[in-house]
Amino acid sequence: MIEHIISTLPQVLIDGLALGAVYAIIALGYTMVYGILELINFAHGEIFMTGAFIGTALFITLSGLGFLAVMPALLALLLVLIVTSILTGFLGVGIERVAYRPLRKAPKLITLISAIGVSFLLQDLVRFITELKKGNYILTGPSLFTEQISIKASSILSSFADAQIKSSTIILVVTAIVMMIGLDYFVNRTKWGMAMRAVAQDRDTASLMSINVNKVISLTFFLGSALGGATGVLFAVQYGTIDPYIGFILGLKAFTAAVLGGIGNIRGAMVGGLVLGLIEMFAAANLSVITSNVFTAEYKDVFAFIILIIVLIYKPEGIFGKAVAEKV
Repeated sequence: MIEHIISTLPQVLIDGLALGAVYAIIALGYTMVYGILELINFAHGEIFMTGAFIGTALFITLSGLGFLAVMPALLALLLVLIVTSILTGFLGVGIERVAYRPLRKAPKLITLISAIGVSFLLQDLVRFITELKKGNYILTGPSLFTEQISIKASSILSSFADAQIKSSTIILVVTAIVMMIGLDYFVNRTKWGMAMRAVAQDRDTASLMSINVNKVISLTFFLGSALGGATGVLFAVQYGTIDPYIGFILGLKAFTAAVLGGIGNIRGAMVGGLVLGLIEMFAAANLSVITSNVFTAEYKDVFAFIILIIVLIYKPEGIFGKAVAEKV
C-alpha cells in the first residue's frame, strides 16, 4: 500500500494542483463577497458554469469561422478568456443589482434563498439555450493543448512512477497563479482595493469617508464573477466535457475551500483551494488501495464535505481566519 501511494505521488501532485487551482479561483468569488456583504453567494458556482459555456460557445464560433485553423491557440485562448471574463463580470454585477441589493437590509436567510433561486435560474437558462442551439445540453470543450509531456519522476526517486502532464494543465495552473497574484496585488496595493477592505471592515464608516459603497460592492461582484468565468473556460479546456450542473458540486467544494482557508480571507481561499484539490486527488488515486476496495475513487467527493464538517467543528474561522469575539 505504501509503495502504491509513493509511486502515484507525482501524478497526484500534478492533478491535485490543477484541480486545486480551479477550486481556489472559484473560492475567491465566495470569500470576496462574504468579506464585504457577509453573504454566501451560492449562485457563484453557476457563474463559473456559465463562463464554461460562454467560452466553449466562443471556441465553437471561432472554429466555425475558420479562425482556430490560422490563429495561434494561445491567442485564441487569451481572446476567449478576456471576452468571457467581461461577460461573466457584468453578469455578476447584474445579479447583485437585481437579486441582492434590494434585499441588503433583509434577513440573511432571505438573501440566501434569493441566491439559491438565481442559481437554479442560471442552470435552467443555460440548459434551455444549449438544447435550443445544439439539441443537447452536454458540450465538449475545445481540443486544444492536448499534448502530453512525460515527467521522469523515477530519476528523482526510484520509488516514484513517471507522471504525465498535459500542456493544458500547465496553462491552467500558470493562468490561475497569475490571476491570484493579480487579485492579491489589486486588493492590497491599489486605491480600489483599499476601498474594498474599508467597506469589508465597516460599511457605514466607509460611506462616511466618501467611499461609494455600491460601486465597491459592484466592483467586488465584477472581479469575482470575471475570475469565475475565466476559470470556467480553463476548466472546459482542461477536462473537456461540461454540462449545466457542473457549477453545483464544484461551487460547493469551492465554498468548502473558502471555509477551510478562512471565509473572507483572500489568501486563505487560495490556500484552501489548493489543499482541497490535493486531498481530493490523493483520495481518488489511493482510496481503493487504502480501504481494500471497500471505497472506490468515486467516494473522493465525500472528502470535501468531511473536511468542511471537521473545520466547522474544530476551527470554524479556518486556517487563516481570526476568531472574532462577540461584544455584549
